[in-house]
Amino acid sequence: MISVKVNQLFLSNHGFVVILKSCDDDRSVPIFIGAAEAQAIAIQMQEVKVPRPLTHDLLKNVMDYLECRIKRIEVCDIRDGTYYGRLVVEHSGQESDIDCRPSDAIALALRSMCPIFVDEKVMEEAGRVLENLTPEEGTDIQEAIDNEKVTPKTPIEILNTKLAKAVQDERYEDAARFRDEIDRLKKHTDN
Repeated sequence: MISVKVNQLFLSNHGFVVILKSCDDDRSVPIFIGAAEAQAIAIQMQEVKVPRPLTHDLLKNVMDYLECRIKRIEVCDIRDGTYYGRLVVEHSGQESDIDCRPSDAIALALRSMCPIFVDEKVMEEAGRVLENLTPEEGTDIQEAIDNEKVTPKTPIEILNTKLAKAVQDERYEDAARFRDEIDRLKKHTDN
């Protein structure tokens, strides 16, 4: 297993991407993730305070209550472009593996401050050397990764981009939702 850290999170024209960078060399693994998981990761990375626990906070709180400790998370496999994850937990002195999506595992790892690992096979297959990543709106993520042209964006920057696009496309209900979410995030960031 290779020790990694969450290096970047950004939005591409194909969805959200989290970059796991090796602690041992220059390789990184880009993983496409869902919007909810991206939000959970971004909130934790940016230390945004939320008034009520989100799903990953709730799961961590329940695990803490049950005295079940997350020892590490692993991105353990890749099959047909789909990544597989595993939570390694300890309860009453017994270690257990729990199957999960890597995105959920990463969100939990950030909250638990536990180590993150990528299997050597996954790193060999999906790992790349990525430097100075700066994603542009509408960029093909694979091309951007291959050409090292990807930039991280904050959740507020991502929402501002979505807001502008919704207004341009005259999707005003979506624009109002994005505006409200931006206001909510700004309020939590200021606190």
